[in-house]
Amino acid sequence: MNNYIAESELVINEDGSIFHLHIKPEQLADRVILVGDPGRVNLVASHFDTCECEASNREFHSKTGTYKGKRITVLSTGIGCDNIDIVLNELDALANIDFNTRMVNENLRSLQIVRVGTCGGLQPNTPVGTFIATVKSIGFDGLLNYYGRRDEVCDIELEKAFTAHTSWLPQLPAPYVSVSDPELIERIAGDDMVRGITCTCGGFYGPQGRCLRIPLADPELNSKIESFEYQGLRVTNFEMESSALAGLSSLLGHKAMTCCMVLANRRTHNMKTSYKNDINTLILTVLERI
Repeated sequence: MNNYIAESELVINEDGSIFHLHIKPEQLADRVILVGDPGRVNLVASHFDTCECEASNREFHSKTGTYKGKRITVLSTGIGCDNIDIVLNELDALANIDFNTRMVNENLRSLQIVRVGTCGGLQPNTPVGTFIATVKSIGFDGLLNYYGRRDEVCDIELEKAFTAHTSWLPQLPAPYVSVSDPELIERIAGDDMVRGITCTCGGFYGPQGRCLRIPLADPELNSKIESFEYQGLRVTNFEMESSALAGLSSLLGHKAMTCCMVLANRRTHNMKTSYKNDINTLILTVLERI
């Protein structure tokens, strides 16, 4: 089978870096920490013992260095699953495609990818400041539905149960359920993070049930989500990237998970806008365990 990848499909910059991320293959570590905010890259890298390279393009800012002997790349993704689609495909290309021949490498490399972010809590046991490790993600964005073999890496029974429980509106994208890597969950979450199901939303306002001046298509959706339970797991939080991260990583043979700090609890209507010290604690926890 000819697996040559055309220039229009894999875009390589003149300096040999990948199109959006501006990273070269040799600059990518096997351990990757993803953050949403480009400014948070420097916060993560401030803990590095060494820093070997840095790249920046649009919302994609990266640094590769070492932390206690571990080589790590930290990369910002911006907001949303559409950006995760770019990031995951380009990270995999850097790891598993020869940029000279444009052929897939014979021996594939598997990355360990942990997203460190913020989220909205949905349960009484997820107050502001809680660290949540996503075991499964329900994607409201529809992104994984564009890829073949998506059923092989999704929890189909959970999809059916959730769709039925919420009386999911037919005009909305079909939800998909991606699964975080179990070994990575055990190692990163430890015994001090709440584990649960995350809903990955395609927006911050309407898709997460926020109503400013436009009415919601289903005003009761959030309450139905909060009451949903599957095999002992509840929906713990809303965020905007984890489903695409876990789903694409599974399809590509990488290990991935998301852990977030709760900034707002949607039940109690509390919000924390100053959180640098708390997120730094989560960053240090991930650096120690990745």
